[in-house]
Amino acid sequence: MTPARLLIVEDELIARENLEHVLHKEGYDIVAVESGAEAFQELDRAEYDLVLTDLRLPGLDGMQVLQRVKEVSPNTEVIMITGYATVASAVEAMQKGAYHYLAKPFQIEEMRVLVRQALEKRRLRQEVAELKRQVQLQSSVPLIIGQTPKMVALKETIRQIAPLECTVLILGETGTGKELVAKSIHSLSPRAEHRFVAINCGAFTEELLANELFGHEKEAFTGARGVKRGFLEVAAGGTLFLDEIGEMPATMQVKLLRVLQEKSFFRVGGTLEVPVDIRILAATNKDLRREVEQGNFRQDLYYRLNVVTLEVPPLGERRDDIPLLCQHFLTKFAQTQGKDVARLSAEALDILMSYEFPGNVRELENILERAAVLSQGKVIEAAHLPMDLQQPRVQVWRRTRRKFPTLEEQEKDYIFWVLMQVEGNRSRAAEILGIDRVSLWRKLKRYGLSE
Repeated sequence: MTPARLLIVEDELIARENLEHVLHKEGYDIVAVESGAEAFQELDRAEYDLVLTDLRLPGLDGMQVLQRVKEVSPNTEVIMITGYATVASAVEAMQKGAYHYLAKPFQIEEMRVLVRQALEKRRLRQEVAELKRQVQLQSSVPLIIGQTPKMVALKETIRQIAPLECTVLILGETGTGKELVAKSIHSLSPRAEHRFVAINCGAFTEELLANELFGHEKEAFTGARGVKRGFLEVAAGGTLFLDEIGEMPATMQVKLLRVLQEKSFFRVGGTLEVPVDIRILAATNKDLRREVEQGNFRQDLYYRLNVVTLEVPPLGERRDDIPLLCQHFLTKFAQTQGKDVARLSAEALDILMSYEFPGNVRELENILERAAVLSQGKVIEAAHLPMDLQQPRVQVWRRTRRKFPTLEEQEKDYIFWVLMQVEGNRSRAAEILGIDRVSLWRKLKRYGLSE
């Protein structure tokens, strides 16, 4: 632990040396000066945990030292010492923020106790300030809803990598919440107090993307009337999130690679390098490895971005989170729309639990927002859901990163679907599946559906 830093301001040599000797033996880091002017210089040079100052000093007196301390370092404690104690000076010192007013002569042990108490007060104040800062940061962390094993593992990985400076590649289908993951990483990182800037690489032409990322110099092109700061500069000290990185044109990939390697860039039309201090997070719904193999994405950039990979599972792979997500969105809509929508009916929830959700969490949110608007009471019924969800339908397997689902995946999903239809009745489910209850129990345990 770093020893507390104390500044002693005392013009009497013997008194100054005695204080310095006693407090140095307590393990404190001591600086001792003999005038208010020297004290001012020290306060401008370094921060102190505690200042002990005599009231009467040549030139600048102790009250002025006290006032200066509170101006440059409000959390630094001050003990005022004087051989000419008066009620008026004591009151003035306390009003100006002194921790204690000590009259000479005093007992050494009394001084030791006062110093320890003053330092403890400062330590507690610092802890409270840090706790408040942590609470503010935590309250700004986006809420990732999910208790299924894949989501629990994802959230734990986010907590582990957030404090690091590594680049992160976030993979997932459209609508799974890749930007939410990126915001969580930023909010839990040391860069949280700086900006989080997101840009969709697929939403711009190559020229516009270069202009948005790097900015431009005055007269770099027709209409460029002044210098424009790009997102790389706007996000200085913070995080830049490059969504749909797989859509970035090849020439822009080269420029981004240089930014990652050199930590600098040139504005469009510029000749001076601009240093950049940012963390880059990227996301895509494409298989970048395959894009590299097909020559659509630079291999060196892929390896630069792929220091840590996070995969956000599609909603169809975490169906047990659907009730939690539904409740979260209904609470949100109740607040934003002013409607007292509290829950879904059993039939409406069954329909959502069996739906494939090609649009993932974003589609679920849109469905529930529409249902909340249409509902007249506290409960969302099946009739409030879109008509195509209400109609019986054949289950269609979506293509995943593998071309087709495995037989085991099909069996797991089918067993889950049968259980949903019979409301969890395992005897009835086993009968429909054509197996005995023991075999069903073994399959449920193997697939993690036994709870």
